[in-house]
Amino acid sequence: MSTIGTGLGIGLAAVGRPAYINGARDADLGRDRSVEALRRRTAEVLDAAYAGGIRYVDTARSYGLAEAFLAAWLESRPDVTDVLVASKWGYTYVGEWRLERDVHEVKDHSSAAFARQLGETRALLGDRLDVYQIHSLVPSSPALDSPELLGALARLRDSGVRVGFSTSGPAQADVVRRALGVTVGGAPLFSVVQSTWNLLEPSVGPALAEAADAGLDVVVKESLANGRLSAAEATGPVTAAADDLGVGADELAMAVALAQPWVSRVLTGAVTPEQITRNLRAARLPVPADLAFPEEPSAYWETRSRRPWA
Repeated sequence: MSTIGTGLGIGLAAVGRPAYINGARDADLGRDRSVEALRRRTAEVLDAAYAGGIRYVDTARSYGLAEAFLAAWLESRPDVTDVLVASKWGYTYVGEWRLERDVHEVKDHSSAAFARQLGETRALLGDRLDVYQIHSLVPSSPALDSPELLGALARLRDSGVRVGFSTSGPAQADVVRRALGVTVGGAPLFSVVQSTWNLLEPSVGPALAEAADAGLDVVVKESLANGRLSAAEATGPVTAAADDLGVGADELAMAVALAQPWVSRVLTGAVTPEQITRNLRAARLPVPADLAFPEEPSAYWETRSRRPWA
């Protein structure tokens, strides 16, 4: 049985830093992307999410100041004791709070990076940290081949923090299956996996079903394909299917993700309370779980890589 519950979670990738690859940010956030403006926006969406029953929050070291924003919100809400907090390490934010930067994050899956970033996360979130994940594992990552790193992760696991990993790229399924076999000290190392799954890129689904069968909690990210499945960008058969049901494309996409039998949480990247309302409405939609409009995975990820940081 899942220990992180089921339903929606909220991810802070889109509100913790001024630039991200999601679409329609000018319309959603406006031009004021100052630290204080995004701190307020983060608090607004967290308040709306909590009021709507969302109890899982996902952040990362590379999401700008998202961990700090979350820590401030938790401190301001001492009544909030039932939220599960997940964060990720493995990327460092280097965007300097500027929209025009060519590079916004740098990847490092070394044991030294883990030790440094865990200390930074602990300094902000303390004992509120429930899940800590390797950020964006791909086949070329050295993380699963480092005894030193795996030992450090196992010590974190044994301290009571759940250890997980997220995946990206067209070979997500291979990474998930490989990680399922990792044991340290006679016990599985990972208990949470977070992967990109959506109507356009469902290829990791069978591997996530295997992960769920093995006892891992499965978290879906990018269910709206970084905006490609939003009302503003969706086209063709996705729009037609949504119209047939009388809902928006974003609601359809999230509802189908929530309908997967292996899913524990589906993350919303909402940046307004109104988007939270739409997400919560999607959670109640009856939709066929096998609905999909798959693109060839390498083509999907190539398209994603070309989305501008805005």
